[in-house]
Amino acid sequence: MKKAGLEYLHSLAPLGMTGDLKNMERLLEVFEHPEKKFRTIHVVGTDGKGSTSFYLANILTAHGVTSGLYTSPHLVNVRERIRVDNVPIAEDDFDRLLLQVKNASDLTDTHVSFFEAVTLVCFLYFAEKRVGAAVVEAGLGGRLDSTRTACGELAVLTSIGLEHTELLGKTESAILHEKLGVLSPRAKMLIGGISDALKLDAKEFVKSIPATVEIPSVLEDIQVPNPGHHYVENASLSFAAAKEFLGEKFSAGLARKALEKSLWIGRMQKLLDRNGKFCWLLDGAHNPHAVKRLAEALDTYYPNQKFPCVFGALKDKAIDEMIPMMAPHVSTWHVTRTPYERFREIEDVSSELKNLGCCVGVSRPMSKAFLEQVQAEANNPVLVTGSLYMIGEAINLLKNDFEDLKFFRGLEKSESEKH
Repeated sequence: MKKAGLEYLHSLAPLGMTGDLKNMERLLEVFEHPEKKFRTIHVVGTDGKGSTSFYLANILTAHGVTSGLYTSPHLVNVRERIRVDNVPIAEDDFDRLLLQVKNASDLTDTHVSFFEAVTLVCFLYFAEKRVGAAVVEAGLGGRLDSTRTACGELAVLTSIGLEHTELLGKTESAILHEKLGVLSPRAKMLIGGISDALKLDAKEFVKSIPATVEIPSVLEDIQVPNPGHHYVENASLSFAAAKEFLGEKFSAGLARKALEKSLWIGRMQKLLDRNGKFCWLLDGAHNPHAVKRLAEALDTYYPNQKFPCVFGALKDKAIDEMIPMMAPHVSTWHVTRTPYERFREIEDVSSELKNLGCCVGVSRPMSKAFLEQVQAEANNPVLVTGSLYMIGEAINLLKNDFEDLKFFRGLEKSESEKH
């Protein structure tokens, strides 16, 4: 039986950035400001926010700090978005706090979006759990993102690329400024992989806040389970942020050990069966910026190897840019989609692939039978990519077959935000 809190959540509009923060601020006042009861580290950027946040929270946990982690979107169940020491919020707690948000919203006639409601639950839960640190990933942008209301003293910027330009701006500079808008006066931001021109832009822009930015070096010898240099970059950022946050209590050895065990699921993730056979390579690359990183990683780790590829994408993604970057690494494209209404139709994607001279194979909606057929016909590792939502669907179907997906075994599939 569906719980009342979840029914309320899925009745809400999806948008994370609703034009201003007044409704969030009004409800936080009703709840006597739970967001002020813990220290927040904001994580913003086009790509790399999730892994950087996950790595950072794990480093803090390894240092004995009770660490909250807030990320989005979820892969299988919405409760994964809110974790304390990497344990998802319990179903009863999630439903209870959602109903508190609903009651406060009804009493004050204050309407919130899906993302704002989950953000409020996150703040309430972290306050209840008395976390020592909350690593909070922005949903969209920064300046008008609901997570900004936590007003952290430390922030991290992972990357800048052209995405959500209708909301964030048409240029990388405009998008950068939106993301820098998460900063509060006297806050510090650590900046990762952006161009030298954007770094200079950031240093100039934050003077008006006023805030400061620093650019940590990449620790080339750092090790994480996710292959790809961009994960080394993200781990280096999380390392620097933990050092800044913890001060004298920081241990480089503890941080490195935590990172070595921090597998960010669904991103350049190899799935080996019980016999050690390499069956699947999962990567949530869902825009040109992320696909460029995926192609670079495939060049490095699988040179001259072509993968059968299970592919699907959302309607607003630039697959005309994504496909040519991936094509040198793909033998056959198997097009799919999930029931999520934002997905492009299979026929539409297949047509675009054929127009670009690509070989299209088995194409039908995502299911266990579909994945098994693709795997049987390929008899090779299969790449799954194009959308985090699709990666989540694949993980839900495969979670009982692969040990590295055991985190999801107690989580039932739940809906995503609807348009």
